[in-house]
Amino acid sequence: MSEILRVAICGGGNGAHVLAGIASSRPNTEARVFTLYADEAERWSGLLKENDFIIYKRGQPLTTTKPSMVTKKAEEAIPGCDMIIFVVPAFAHAEYLEAINPHLQPGVTLVGLPGCSGFEFDVYGILQEKAKSCNVMQFESLPWPCRISEFGKSAVVLGTKNTLDGAMQMGNCPGSKDPLATLQGLLGTKPTLVLSGHLLAITLIQPNAYFHPSILYGRWHNWDGKPLDEPPLYYHGMDEFTANLLSDASKEVVSIANAIAVQCPGVDMSPVIHVYDWFIAVYGLEIGDKTNLQTSFRTNPGYDGLKHPTKRTEDGKFVPDFTHRYLSEDLPFGLVVTRGIAEIANVKTPIIDKLIIWSQEKLGKKYLIDGKLQGPDISTSRCPQRYGFNTLAAILRKD
Repeated sequence: MSEILRVAICGGGNGAHVLAGIASSRPNTEARVFTLYADEAERWSGLLKENDFIIYKRGQPLTTTKPSMVTKKAEEAIPGCDMIIFVVPAFAHAEYLEAINPHLQPGVTLVGLPGCSGFEFDVYGILQEKAKSCNVMQFESLPWPCRISEFGKSAVVLGTKNTLDGAMQMGNCPGSKDPLATLQGLLGTKPTLVLSGHLLAITLIQPNAYFHPSILYGRWHNWDGKPLDEPPLYYHGMDEFTANLLSDASKEVVSIANAIAVQCPGVDMSPVIHVYDWFIAVYGLEIGDKTNLQTSFRTNPGYDGLKHPTKRTEDGKFVPDFTHRYLSEDLPFGLVVTRGIAEIANVKTPIIDKLIIWSQEKLGKKYLIDGKLQGPDISTSRCPQRYGFNTLAAILRKD
């Protein structure tokens, strides 16, 4: 008789719905859903008692199996799990890690799907010594674009990526199951999971960390305050100034990775490449004009119709919404993390600094003060300094 694989899926949103259905369909697999948000666990669990749980793809049922449980109690979901997969926004990772901490067993694999910038800092900072016995994996995105059709009953896979890049750091108690093979088995043949480089490289390569602040700055830094008749196009409206700004921010990210590779020989930072190269690698088959970064963004059909986040005024016009997640999440859990790594590696980042200073003013936050990450709001960010990680040895887990 085959050994049972026990996996916990943290979250209750689109990705968690799809993963719960797919994972529970695998032989000899016990898939448990652990969601802390409001009454999601109670609602979902109640619906499963009376309804099928169906994942659709291209209009046809892909799976019809149910997770073994849906709960908001860590003591029910976590004990005995071989793998715990976080399918929640970056700001929620810490809450889930604190909840599961008392119930973790040595050799468990923790997966950020996606991990976003600094997932490993939350893991090591919150779990402390216990983290040393955990395997940590993180990937750059979800395996599929997807959405919930009907909460607790069905979800739709809109497509599946061919490959998914990530990285892993093994703990000192590897466990009985190979983490990569286990996760690949849960997801199926596609996407092909590719592990390369250090976890820190996956943290630095996260595109939204500098995509969104750069694009918002480019469009609104000289805004005269007058409401607009229509929200402007987000990606397809990119002008030359914004494209150059984004390119320069990306060059600084690459310079951070290069500096770490020089200072710490043997640490593989090769996944960190310029945004244009990354963009062509990901979307190259779809882009209409690859001449440069600006034309590539403007002719990517996947961005059709996407507009800047705005708020409607009383007279029906539009003003920018700087509280949108493009800043409220991608600054503290993205660009500030990158800047924290740069500070540790002694790399100057004038473009990133400019973006942070402008963005933090729009949010009413203070992260960067007098050229250092020493503002009071770093305590609610995910920069390594939040956890007292102030050396390369600390963020590379080499001390």
